[in-house]
Amino acid sequence: MRITYIHQYFKTPGMSGGTRSYEFARRLVERGHEVHLITGDPDAGRARVTDEAGIVVHWLPVPYSNAMSYRRRLWSFLGFVGRSALVAGRLRHDLVFATSTPLTVAIPGAWAALRRRAPMVLEVRDVWPELPVAMGALRSPVSRWAAERLEAWAYRRAARVIALSPGMAASIRRRFPRVPVTVVPNSCDRTLFAGAGRAGVALRQETPWLGDRPLILYAGTLGLANGVDYLVRMAARLIDTDPEVRIAIVGDGRMRDGIRALAAELGVLDRNLFLLGPVSKAEVVAFFGACDLAASVFVDVPELGSNSPNKVFDAFAAGRPVAVNHDGWIADLITESGAGLVLPPHDTGRAAAAVSAFLSDRAGCRAARAAAYALARDRFDRDLLFEDFVAALTGAQRGEAATAGAGRTAASSRRIHISRAS
Repeated sequence: MRITYIHQYFKTPGMSGGTRSYEFARRLVERGHEVHLITGDPDAGRARVTDEAGIVVHWLPVPYSNAMSYRRRLWSFLGFVGRSALVAGRLRHDLVFATSTPLTVAIPGAWAALRRRAPMVLEVRDVWPELPVAMGALRSPVSRWAAERLEAWAYRRAARVIALSPGMAASIRRRFPRVPVTVVPNSCDRTLFAGAGRAGVALRQETPWLGDRPLILYAGTLGLANGVDYLVRMAARLIDTDPEVRIAIVGDGRMRDGIRALAAELGVLDRNLFLLGPVSKAEVVAFFGACDLAASVFVDVPELGSNSPNKVFDAFAAGRPVAVNHDGWIADLITESGAGLVLPPHDTGRAAAAVSAFLSDRAGCRAARAAAYALARDRFDRDLLFEDFVAALTGAQRGEAATAGAGRTAASSRRIHISRAS
């Protein structure tokens, strides 16, 4: 197939951020498909085209940063719609694949599909518009109405929808029962993280503040939704009760300055909490290899429980347990598998006590590591989930009836069954 792949936030392994699109597009190329990927380039002054592992990447000069206000982000989204529609409209393709966020990528995707009379597959990475409404990004009745209309329009023009979690799929099916949905969550790159343990040992040896001390890692965006101040407040409790525990926050985003200011105010900055800059996907391997517990935290908004955070699957790939402070399918998965712990969303004192007890239980930590890696190997391996992904694309291109519309693909259903999340 000739595939036009639209993703505004595409990242290669040499960049900071999730590489799902890179890894899936690379595998499509290896299968013999021709892939043109259209993305934004926040730092570029002009458009350019590169070859990334056989993927023809069209980089468009569209400014974007997590530090932007919601208004500026909206202008970024609209700017990408216009530029990507021009490029996508010129390409010849048998299938268009558009992945959110933002959901506005469906506009150039649908245009390109209509122009070449090809099907569009739409990938949904969060619950829209429920999540932006819950987060306060869409406050006016007009903006909510427009978001709901865009959602309905996008789903009805998609030959198939791929959702990144059972909760997202359930939300879509509840409101749009005729839309065919396949669940393909984020996945674990076991090849990339195969050397995580050795890289982690080296990182510990060259990091004086870490050494042999227990390490909690947060590696990801420092945005409004992430609520990383939770870890700062937990550090303030740990510094009195278990001062040897270290917390490393690796990443960037709108809330970075606020997190630094809070850590300084609470007296934990550069004592037991260390705020580091973003690193590439390749470099983050060492941090996961060094950590004893990886954290995935959010503000207390129920809709965020349906997310599929990359950091969770990177931790599993490295064989590291995960701590979350929210409900949802990941929390259920951790509870059922024993691959970490679920922390109270508001009580950072209890959270600190739970983390301290977990880290001091060596046998329990070993068991949790084994459970985490078993999830990576048996249920979320990237090569396994790619088979579900490519099946959804080829099925849509052939016009096959989407049996996954009432459930998941057969292989995905076996690996991702979570009793309370579906």
